[in-house]
Amino acid sequence: MSSAKRKELSGTGRGAVGKTAVVGAKDRETGQVTAKVVQSTDKPTLEGFIRENVQAGAQLYTDEAKACTGMDDYAHEAVSHSVSLYGHEMAHTNGVESFWAILKRGYHGTFHHLSPQHLHRYVAEFAGRHNDRCSDTIDIMRQMALGMDGRRPPFKALVGKTC
Repeated sequence: MSSAKRKELSGTGRGAVGKTAVVGAKDRETGQVTAKVVQSTDKPTLEGFIRENVQAGAQLYTDEAKACTGMDDYAHEAVSHSVSLYGHEMAHTNGVESFWAILKRGYHGTFHHLSPQHLHRYVAEFAGRHNDRCSDTIDIMRQMALGMDGRRPPFKALVGKTC
C-alpha cells in the first residue's frame, strides 16, 4: 500500500485490534503457500511457524516484523513497508501478499464474514485453491473427493449448538 493511501486510511479504525492473526509463507521454487491461524504474532509463535515450514539454511524474506529477526540458521532479508520499501533485488514479499489479496477478495466478495471459530477452514481452503491452481478441474475434484473420504463433521460440531 502506498504511503499516501496508508495516511488516508489512518485513524479509520484499521489495525490489528479485534482481528484474528493469520501467518503464511510462500515457497518461491514450488509456488506453494502454507498459512494458518495463530493466537499471537509474537516471536515464539512466528519463529515456530517458520521452523515448522521453512528448511534450515533457506533464504527467508519477510516484512519488518521484529518477531522474525535473530534466527541465525536462516539467511534473512526484510523489506520495510513502513518506509515505502516494498522490494530490493530479490527481497520482497509479493508472492505471499498476492495470496493475502486473494483471501481478502474472497472475504469481501463472497463470504462477507469469516468468524474466528471457522477462520482456519477458510484459510486452509484458500491455501488449497492456491496450491492447486495449475491443476486440471478433474484432478482438483478427484483430490477433493479423496480428502473427504471418511470425514463427515456433524452440524453440531461445526456450529457449536443444536438445531
